[in-house]
Amino acid sequence: MDVRRLFDLQAHGPDTLVGIGPQYPWGGLYGGQIVAQALRAAASTVDDALAAHSLRAYFIRRGDHHEPIRYEVDRIRNGRSFVTRRVVARQAIGAILNCDASFQAPEHTRDVQAVHMPAGLPSPADLPDSSWSSAFARRTIPRPVDLGRVPGSGHVAAWMRVADDLGDDALAHRCWLAYLSDDLPTEALQWAIAESVGSAARHEPAFTASLDHSIWFHRQPRVDRWHLHTCTCLGYVGGRGLTIGHVFSPEGDHVATVAQEVLLRDRPAGTDAPPG
Repeated sequence: MDVRRLFDLQAHGPDTLVGIGPQYPWGGLYGGQIVAQALRAAASTVDDALAAHSLRAYFIRRGDHHEPIRYEVDRIRNGRSFVTRRVVARQAIGAILNCDASFQAPEHTRDVQAVHMPAGLPSPADLPDSSWSSAFARRTIPRPVDLGRVPGSGHVAAWMRVADDLGDDALAHRCWLAYLSDDLPTEALQWAIAESVGSAARHEPAFTASLDHSIWFHRQPRVDRWHLHTCTCLGYVGGRGLTIGHVFSPEGDHVATVAQEVLLRDRPAGTDAPPG
């Protein structure tokens, strides 16, 4: 599949669109792809003058790259300033994702930035590529990563950039940011667990899965330029780790905040079987 057409969803009846995805190195579908396509489907029912400002998605089942994904949009509310949409992504097995997205009309207010890009990190030009896809470049910042006075543990950071020129399509930039934003949370949790037991190696579990994913868009990104993605873990209990991340433009503008809960399971002690 040509990843440049990842968000060219096909209409299949009223408020219903269909997309496909490539096979990823680990098999199945990539959660960031499903979230981003759900955002694209929701936006198809919203006036172009309104921009997505937040979304909250729940991953329900693992997706299958062998079959299309059907995105069904529910027009929850049409207001003068805000519009709300709900999207259910389905495959033959049933629903694989539920996503609520909110869009806002332009509103000019004071601009206050309280979260700032960490200082002293290496630039993308000084780092090797570590991406798992030709769709984007990733330059991982070696650990330990100094993110300043950021709470939590397992700090990770990487510069990321979409491979193709997206032009001035504001929605495409937000969809691709959603795609990229699912890349670091699991790593942050793995490093937090390693740090908790004094290990210098990243914890390698038997099973991981994203449970939910939230994004708040603060400023318009331009993701075909390098953006710094940071992520940290705020805790792990009951098999679930909560992570939070920030995305910064090359100029240091805080463009988005990301939160995700990750399910992580190890093999039961004394067995070779994967967790149930």
